[in-house]
Parts: sequence; structure tokens; C-alpha cells
Amino acid sequence: MFNLAKIQRVGKILKASRVKPLDWSRRFALLANTSKYPALKNFYQQGVIAASTPISAVPMVALDFETTGLDPDRDSIVSIGLVPMTFHRIRCNGARHWIVKPETRLHTSSVVVHGITHAEVAGAPDFSSIIDKLLEHLQGKIVVVHHSPIERRFLDAALKRHIQEGIEFPVIDTMAIEAQFSRTIRKTLWASLMARQPSSIRLPDSRARYHLPYYRQHNALTDAVACGELLQAQCATHFSPETSLSAMLS
Repeated sequence: MFNLAKIQRVGKILKASRVKPLDWSRRFALLANTSKYPALKNFYQQGVIAASTPISAVPMVALDFETTGLDPDRDSIVSIGLVPMTFHRIRCNGARHWIVKPETRLHTSSVVVHGITHAEVAGAPDFSSIIDKLLEHLQGKIVVVHHSPIERRFLDAALKRHIQEGIEFPVIDTMAIEAQFSRTIRKTLWASLMARQPSSIRLPDSRARYHLPYYRQHNALTDAVACGELLQAQCATHFSPETSLSAMLS
């Protein structure tokens, strides 16, 4: 017999997920009027591509951070990787990779993960010195990430510390897309009822489902490229070139 409480709980989760999408064009216009920092103001003034645009016509940039930990209030960015892309191409000639001096302690545990040493960050530039360049690379593009809370929250916290202003931007989250298609509504309900563990949607496991090659993890640039390739594979499998951007935004 089915557990009624579990069915009701799943129903509440599905209902909560149906949230009206944010009007990013209007939001960017408002933020452009209120922002004080020149490069951030220019970022907003460039606007955001219309949500109705076919994904095949959307300029994107895959982005990844390595950090000193997982809490943006106590930890900080230690490296940034990005690569411009489209539905059809990863533009490696436009890729950028920065190692920056973190504002917080570089723990040994994080060094083991990303391999960036104390000696490397000792001679690295401050995050403040690359803010303008980073925003320039992001402006006018839709940011592609795998697990959006990391990039959104860490960039927002870093800018608040350095320029006393945060940042907002739309993203395509390949982890959210993979969650949608590796755990359909029926599978999610059945797994919940049967108390089964869902399949992994970590970046390497998600890539493996599309037969993409394995890349060593936790290099920000490599992970950005891996994320961009994953989105292309997801698009080829689950979407058409005419799918609207709005269907993919998080």
C-alpha cells in the first residue's frame, strides 16, 4: 500500500517548484539605475538576452570557481575559469583562467581538492584586480554553471566585500537540467515511495551518461569546459535548437 504522507510530500515539492520566472530584462534595467560601480553598472546596461530567444541564438559563457570552502560568508574564491560558448561551439580561444589571492584562509583540505598551493596564491593578484575583466567577459551572455548556488553566491559575496555591491544574473544550470531528465516526475515519485536513492548528478557522472570523456576535476577552467560540453550534450539529447531560453533558465 502506498504511503499517503509521502505522496502528499512529493505533491508539495512539485507545487512549490512551479514559480513564476523572473523578468530579467526588467531586473537588469532596475539594477543598472541603482548600481554605483562602473564595471557592474555597465554589466547591467548591456542587458540580458530575451527569454523567448531560441537557445541556438543565445551567447553563453560557462563559468566555474574553485574556493577555499563551501560557505561564501566564511570562504572565498581562489580560482576562476570561463569559456565563451554557443549551442554549437565551445570557443576555447576566448577562455580565461585566473588564480587569485583568497581573502580567507586557504585550508589544507581545500588544497587537496583543487591542488592550488599556498605558494601559488602568495604571488597571485587580489580578486579586486580582475573584477572589471571578469564582468566584461560575462556581460551580454547567459552564464552556464553546474550547481548554480556556488557561482551565484560566491561571486555575490566577493563583490560585496570588494565593491560593496552584490550581483544578480540568470543562469543555465546543467545540474538542474540533469536532475530534471535523470529523475522524471514518475521516477521521482516512485523513488520517493520506494525510498530509493536517485542517480548521481555530479558533473563527471552526468557527463558519463552522455558518453563524454572523463576530465580531471577541480581545475576551474577544465570544469568550465566540461560544463559547457555537458550543456551541449543535454541540448542535443533533450532540446531542439528552437527551444526558448526561458525553458532552460534557473
